[in-house]
Amino acid sequence: MAIDPEPHWKFDALLSELNSLETKLSSTTNVPAPFTKSTPSGKSCKPFIMRVFEDEIDDTDSEGEEDHSSVAATRFNCDAIYLSSDSDDESTFKDQSYLMDEVRIVEGALCELTHEHHLEDKEEIRNKISALETDLRSGSEKSTSALAQVEKYREARNEMDRKLDTQYQRKIAEALDNHLTAVQRDHELRSQIEERKIRSDAAYEETKRREKALQEEKIRLEKSKAESEARLRAEEAKRAALEAERRAALEAERRAVKETAERQAIETSTRVAARAAQEEDARRQMNANSAKKSQSASNVLWAAESALNLEQARIQKLKEVDEGNQALRLTYNKDLSSYEKLIGRLIRQISGSTEVVREKSREIIKIFNDPHCPQSVMVAAFAKLVVSRCTSPNTDAFACGHVIVLVTSQVPHAMDLLLAEFHRACIYTVPKHITYSELAFECEEAYYQALGYRVIDRKLESTKDYLTRLASYMELYGALIQTEVQGVQNTHGLKEGWAWIARFLNTLPANRYTAVALSAFLKMAGFALFRKYKSQFMKVLSNILNNFLQELKACEDPGLNATILEIQSYLEDKRFLKEPVGRALQSSLLSTVSIPEGPDPDYHRSSGRYY
Repeated sequence: MAIDPEPHWKFDALLSELNSLETKLSSTTNVPAPFTKSTPSGKSCKPFIMRVFEDEIDDTDSEGEEDHSSVAATRFNCDAIYLSSDSDDESTFKDQSYLMDEVRIVEGALCELTHEHHLEDKEEIRNKISALETDLRSGSEKSTSALAQVEKYREARNEMDRKLDTQYQRKIAEALDNHLTAVQRDHELRSQIEERKIRSDAAYEETKRREKALQEEKIRLEKSKAESEARLRAEEAKRAALEAERRAALEAERRAVKETAERQAIETSTRVAARAAQEEDARRQMNANSAKKSQSASNVLWAAESALNLEQARIQKLKEVDEGNQALRLTYNKDLSSYEKLIGRLIRQISGSTEVVREKSREIIKIFNDPHCPQSVMVAAFAKLVVSRCTSPNTDAFACGHVIVLVTSQVPHAMDLLLAEFHRACIYTVPKHITYSELAFECEEAYYQALGYRVIDRKLESTKDYLTRLASYMELYGALIQTEVQGVQNTHGLKEGWAWIARFLNTLPANRYTAVALSAFLKMAGFALFRKYKSQFMKVLSNILNNFLQELKACEDPGLNATILEIQSYLEDKRFLKEPVGRALQSSLLSTVSIPEGPDPDYHRSSGRYY
């Protein structure tokens, strides 16, 4: 019989083996087994110890002989036997003697030993089963924890994937939105360009139509004028015929009084000869005075001939437009003063912002293209109001220059009218200067009025006020010639500015008026002229420093000191290298197109003079 169980048995097999072992034991011995433990209440379970001596083993017959040497006692657990009283003890001893008698000692010891091993095996199996159950529970808990961690990691991973998907979808949506915005902006820009082109073409067609109408009106006026002249000639011919008839009658009357005339011939011839001599002397005196006045006029006016021709052409055009506008006002049923007031208000609202400049330019051009009012009247009003606006305080000359360029790019003939208004208001925009001469002017007041002085309350304004206005006109003129707008051509740009400064230095004398005009012009346009003409402009500045300033200092005029100091500091501090304040509008409207270096080929220097 194997005592130790197989190490690889299963739990059910082990239980079945134990049951079979108990069955075999109970069948091979007469000992009633297994004992059923029943512990009475109040009784303690004490083990039963049986001692077996060697003498009893060797010789069962010698019972009386005692040997103190004994074998190790074997402990028997008699759980089924409890001693409740003395009678119980006696019955127990009787049963034990019965057992000893029936079962041999060795077999009993073997049975007891087998039973102990059996119990130990059961205990060990129970311990192993308990350990296995503990390990199983621990493994199950670990597996559950691991599964929970895996599930948590999976959920975190899914959450991260969802966030990444959301972020990626947001980026895709933003990129798509940006793309659609760019496409929409491009479509809007193209639409604006097309709309601007359509408006420009419409404005051009309207301008051509109006110019054609003006031309037809002019032809009609010329025709009516020719008809009037023909009627006048017919009337003159009629008067001539009547005069001939009257002369014939007079001739007949003269022949009738011929004899009377002959008698008075001597006296009459004498008087006629004296009168003829007097008339001849008077005619000679008038010729002499006329020659003196013409010579004096040539010494009074300082200007280049080309500049005077341009001034005359522009002022003549302005006069013709004014005459045509007067005729239109007489025949036009609508009051045009409201449109003129609107243009004046728009000009007063001009400021140094790109958005404001574009908005005011569009509104002014919209008024020009309004079919309910004549364009020539509005253009003339615009030119006059812009020039008069520059003398007002807080006027942004650079912003006004941008508006002028934008408006004249749509209505080109407005530039000539504007320049004519400039020439009327300030002769130094031509440029030209007038000196005083008693033969050319009746009085000094007429001379100052020719320079541009205003008469206020029948009195001439002060020289200080006049010089302030002069500087304002020149600042606006300088701002206009240096204005560059991207995509728009300035018809009176830097080329005309170079021509102005060349004519100024070649023809005008150095005095208080010309010094103020030059200082204001350089302050506004010097930076742009230097950026384009470089070394040639430096030569012009050298000429101003070495010649013009020296002539100013030679005048010894105390009123010139401040202007001389201003021009001298402008040249010495090289302020022409710094961009003037306000030249670049907010959200820069200035052109980024590169400007060619070097002077314009139409102007060159020869023998120390600029042309």
